[in-house]
Amino acid sequence: MKVLVLGASMNPQRYSYLAINDLVDNGHEVFAIGRGEGEVRGVRISESHMIIEDIHTVTVYLGAKNQLAYYAYLQELKPKRVIFNPGAENYELEKELMEAGIEVLSACTLVMLRTNQF
Repeated sequence: MKVLVLGASMNPQRYSYLAINDLVDNGHEVFAIGRGEGEVRGVRISESHMIIEDIHTVTVYLGAKNQLAYYAYLQELKPKRVIFNPGAENYELEKELMEAGIEVLSACTLVMLRTNQF
């Protein structure tokens, strides 16, 4: 499954870093966008929007105010679902995505992966 980590970090203490590792361990095709370019477990972190065909899930690790630049981008990607991790909840964006027919979850990607609910 193709998964985009939005708010990716190369800092091993960040949840987005752990998520990239767990997603790779679970065999997912992982893409990442963050504030700085780099690499985690062979996954290149980009600072800019990227076109990803047939993306299944976007997992968000950005606070609501930092998500503004991604509203249109998420609509264009047309993922099947978007997961808002703890601290990333954004009811305005969640409503827009649901109205566009995208499944929205307020959940923890790490917990979902580790309990086979992803």
